[in-house]
Amino acid sequence: MYTLSEMKELMKLIDRSSIQHVEIENEHGKISIRKAEQPVRKADVDTPVLASVAVVAPPLPPQGGLPASAPATHQGSADMTTHVIVSPMVGTFYAAAAPDAPPFLRVGDTVQPKTVVCIIEAMKLMNEIEAETTGRVVEVLVTNGQLVEFGQPLFRLDVS
Repeated sequence: MYTLSEMKELMKLIDRSSIQHVEIENEHGKISIRKAEQPVRKADVDTPVLASVAVVAPPLPPQGGLPASAPATHQGSADMTTHVIVSPMVGTFYAAAAPDAPPFLRVGDTVQPKTVVCIIEAMKLMNEIEAETTGRVVEVLVTNGQLVEFGQPLFRLDVS
């Protein structure tokens, strides 16, 4: 089951995002968080405003994994097909393994399917995100330390 501190951290992440409702399932159970539909007062800025939190166990059987990247989306030029790597979860984006380390990717770098492109921190867990395709980085779409949402584009690759 989830600890109180893990649930509080998740509530803070959701509160700081534009997400209104999230449900998370794993082998330990299911948690559902929904924001309240009321305006936030200035005094409430540091306190998450949530309408409900529900924790349910046991979980339902998994129905497939979360997408770590999106399919080729459009032609950038006549010879370039782009592929967008998207965030598979809500969390904090980290471009490098440590504050003093170089970023995993820069524009112009080439990636392979197992290349780690970034880390997304969610509930104090560091999740390495892999490219899952071969290509050359043409655009980095987020900044280090930025809160990202599920499905948010992170990188654009030239896969032609």
